Amino acid sequence: MKVTVTGGAGFIGANLCRALAERSDVDRIVVVDDLSSGSAENLNGLDVDLQIGSFLEPDVIARAVAGSDAVVHLGARPSVPRSLADPVASHEVNATGTLRVLEAARAQGHPLVIVASSSSVYGGNPVLPKHEGLSPMPLSPYAASKLAAESYALAYQASFELPVLPLRFFNVFGPLQRPGHAYAAAVPAFIWAALHDEPLRMYGDGKQSRDFTFVDSVTAVIADAATRGVTSTRPVNLAFGTRTDLLGLAAALEEVLGRTLAIEHAPPRAGDVRHSQADDRALRTLFPDIQPIDLHAGLRRTVAWMTSLG
Repeated sequence: MKVTVTGGAGFIGANLCRALAERSDVDRIVVVDDLSSGSAENLNGLDVDLQIGSFLEPDVIARAVAGSDAVVHLGARPSVPRSLADPVASHEVNATGTLRVLEAARAQGHPLVIVASSSSVYGGNPVLPKHEGLSPMPLSPYAASKLAAESYALAYQASFELPVLPLRFFNVFGPLQRPGHAYAAAVPAFIWAALHDEPLRMYGDGKQSRDFTFVDSVTAVIADAATRGVTSTRPVNLAFGTRTDLLGLAAALEEVLGRTLAIEHAPPRAGDVRHSQADDRALRTLFPDIQPIDLHAGLRRTVAWMTSLG
């Protein structure tokens, strides 16, 4: 089968391409990426067809999707802070871009479209754990753009019988996730600081909690969904019901590294959700055999990769 991956040269995308390449039922992988945040180096050693360009361009995405059995739409403009700085850009890439992908799929034989959404759509809803029946309450343009993306996917399924699977990601981390910039996620930022003997910067009191999910657990679900043709009439959380606050994350990293780490607190950031934890019952129903990798094991593998960067 042929699988097309938008954003396939990025962090999650390149890890997904590795997972797909290991499956005997996948014989062609096409990656669409403009390399604005991804890197061709992430795909080194993989037999993939890298098509450099933007999925916002109808001709580019049409060529990539043609003949595909599944399309995994990971391409996005990530980060809540970036969306606050430039809301229009986030909307154009995340919402309009998803619409372009869905239109291409509709015109090219109705392959399964797996759409990456985000736990940020729950936003200000205080209920924990977050289940898919909760009312979305986005607190940032990024969250709103992701809600629009998953809504478009479900609308295309209802209107045009296009098979879709919207997955809400929760704080994915692991190898290939780059640190060292203003929008770095907590795990790579913490590890990078620790490896360079710098304090771990926490925005706020550090008691905000997240459902940290190792990237291999995420890609195992997506690869299985793509090859089995798993669909859903509602969004599905892609996380496993864990809850770790940032102070606890720092403590886990101390255990992995075997030393005490300094912490530096900074003012809270606008748009940040206080607590996030997935209800994983829908995920477990669709993927009963999945065995997620726990936080400590994931941190060890991420530290090993980041150490190799020098």
